[in-house]
Amino acid sequence: MIRFGIIGTNWITDRLLQAAMQVEDFSLTAVYSRSSEKAEEFAAKYNVKTTFTDLESMAKSDEIDAVYIASPNSLHAEQAILFMNHKKHVLCEKPLASNTAEVTKMIEAAKENRVLLMEAMKSTFLPNFKAIQENLHKIGTVRRYTASYCQYSSRYDAYRSGTVLNAFRPEFSNGSLMDIGIYALYPSLVLFGEPETIKASGMMLESGVDGEGSILLQYKDMDAVMMYSKISDSALPSEIQGEDGTIVIDRISTIGKVEIHYRDGRIEDITRPQKEETMYYEMKEFIDLIQNDLYESTINTYKHSISVMNVMDEARKQIGVVYPADKK
Repeated sequence: MIRFGIIGTNWITDRLLQAAMQVEDFSLTAVYSRSSEKAEEFAAKYNVKTTFTDLESMAKSDEIDAVYIASPNSLHAEQAILFMNHKKHVLCEKPLASNTAEVTKMIEAAKENRVLLMEAMKSTFLPNFKAIQENLHKIGTVRRYTASYCQYSSRYDAYRSGTVLNAFRPEFSNGSLMDIGIYALYPSLVLFGEPETIKASGMMLESGVDGEGSILLQYKDMDAVMMYSKISDSALPSEIQGEDGTIVIDRISTIGKVEIHYRDGRIEDITRPQKEETMYYEMKEFIDLIQNDLYESTINTYKHSISVMNVMDEARKQIGVVYPADKK
């Protein structure tokens, strides 16, 4: 049984726990919040007795083996390193940190302490992402990857009314690229590797983060185009276009349906059964790795986390998004 503590008592933590409860050998034993009332309220929902309002005390606790971090992006690196220095395994929400420098420090801490650090990018663990990887050869030479993930943020209504919530504040390393665009970007780098050039554009909000944007990655024989937004919606699917056919993906963040549209008019449904919650698969991977004394995922590798952050660093530079974390 792997005993978990959680940092962050928001909706994403609830979603993770609903999935994690279905994973054999998962046990929630501790909850952290800056507010004791909020920690106790959240813990009560899951019949957890131990709560913390001090991270140092939680990191030293012998009641947890691992921690799931779902705090604001700007806090990921500091919190993860604290727990890893106390020999705790870390499953950290995407993006792994604010920038490449922080990601590098996190990986160094994981290696020094011989603990598992994994980025909680769920889509690459899904059965249908594996279906894409295993059927990619059927469409011939790939010429273009297009991914669209535009989802109007529920917090943008408050922003438009004059209240800037955390989701749109640069001090928390937020914005559309970090929170939404990464879902479109991550699969591209896993499938096709690092690009030769990066071109990015976006619309800056007055708060200092990007509301929406686009990234063009150019490879030797193909390009990858990503569109993302927190201030508008899109119903467009994503595609991988090859010379012999096109893989059509219904939703790049959850990948529920995948088809190959061949040039001769045939359509092949390569969708695989996905009976569990989408976050189940990342938690199962994480627990399996710990139980097998493995300290790096072969799916969400350190290399992938660094490559993704390198692209986001360059994209933010071109768009003009600067975080306080970049100046440390």
